[in-house]
Amino acid sequence: MELRLHDTLTREKRSFVPLDRNNVRMYVCGPTVYDFAHIGNARPVIVFDVLFRLLRHIYGAEHVTYVRNITDVDDKINDRAVRDFPGLPLNEAIRKVTEKTADQFHADVTALGSLPPTFEPRATDFVLPRPDGKSDMVTLIHQLIARGHAYEANGEVLFDTQSMQDYGALSGRKLEEQKAGARVAVDAHKKNPADFVLWKQSSPGQPGWESPWGRGRPGWHIECSAMAAAYLGDVFDIHGGGIDLIFPHHENEIAQSRCAHGTPTMANYWMHNEFVNVEREKMSKSLGNFVTIRELLADWPGEVLRLNMLKAHYRSPIDWTLKGMEDSAKTLDDWYWVAADLTGERPADAVIEALSDDLNTPQMIASLHSLRNSAASGNERDRNEFAASLRLLGFLSESAAAWNDRKQQASGVDAKQIDGLISQRTAARARKDFAESDRIRDQLAAMGVVIKDSKEGTTWEIAR
Repeated sequence: MELRLHDTLTREKRSFVPLDRNNVRMYVCGPTVYDFAHIGNARPVIVFDVLFRLLRHIYGAEHVTYVRNITDVDDKINDRAVRDFPGLPLNEAIRKVTEKTADQFHADVTALGSLPPTFEPRATDFVLPRPDGKSDMVTLIHQLIARGHAYEANGEVLFDTQSMQDYGALSGRKLEEQKAGARVAVDAHKKNPADFVLWKQSSPGQPGWESPWGRGRPGWHIECSAMAAAYLGDVFDIHGGGIDLIFPHHENEIAQSRCAHGTPTMANYWMHNEFVNVEREKMSKSLGNFVTIRELLADWPGEVLRLNMLKAHYRSPIDWTLKGMEDSAKTLDDWYWVAADLTGERPADAVIEALSDDLNTPQMIASLHSLRNSAASGNERDRNEFAASLRLLGFLSESAAAWNDRKQQASGVDAKQIDGLISQRTAARARKDFAESDRIRDQLAAMGVVIKDSKEGTTWEIAR
């Protein structure tokens, strides 16, 4: 079964051929840790977790390396540190902010059913040359200057975009189309308006490191070039992230990495997920529809968020709605009822085939619905394949009883009362008192309880 992925750089769906089948390598841009992650941040986490799981299934878990970084040096982090810890030295305050928010991020994405990446480097650990010899930002900047791709000006080190003939290939932007505009006076020290910062000066009130170019801090883009090379090498298989990172971040990553290492490419496949809208509108704080993962987790299990995110193809925008969440919750209730207590080992071919077509999760979910119907009819092979498929995708993380208990706690129902009513209804049916049986069913329905009769007996769940 051939894996095909859409490559943003070539703008086509291509057969995936790893550089080394025994060492498949993927890098995805991670969070800037200064606040709770929002639902838009959850999309690349979930999308590339599914790809990570698929690659592990195809090549073996020990043969796949997934790196997702943490950006812990940023002006937004500085502002948050000053606000939250005004009495502490800045560097200490920054560390408190980044450790707290990184822990929040880890808790949230774990609740979404995502596996931890193989490595999760922090940017601040890769600024200066390292004892272990792994790639670092200062050394990369040295290499760019030595190769004629960077220059010092006005206390900064900048990348010379004119030194790279095909700069702009990822985004499709041409240098001559990038006008200076209103920033020409501010950026007068640049050779070209598109040149970007590799190293900038730090004031006494900003975090900084001593470097050959004075006390300063790195530009945003150089961080990922250093961390990707540190764990994956000069060229690796897949680089992923949100569509908003194509320009300038990923464009500039490519420029830095290729020019520093003298390679024709940085990653062989570039993958980007689309935006998340909320109730048909772009998510923004000004519209009042800005929602964090943590806020959603207060009302819904993480697996509901996960399924809801996967209902749209990753290269299409998704509209996040309450109705969609309710439907996803009902689907998962049913899946847990059918498969939670099974331990299948082999996922269904139809599910793997859908995922192998550029992570076609809508088709994958359609295959799961079809498999569910076969599984519910009692076909043992289909039941096991259904369970194995769901577990591969990050679902069924708890038992059916635990899933049901969670719903009971959220709804405040009395489980003993419900079990008693169901026993009374069973007895009424046995003596063919169908009027009493229907009355009890209606009473349960009024309590928000849905009952399901099968040859194994009667089960119940809380209606959402």
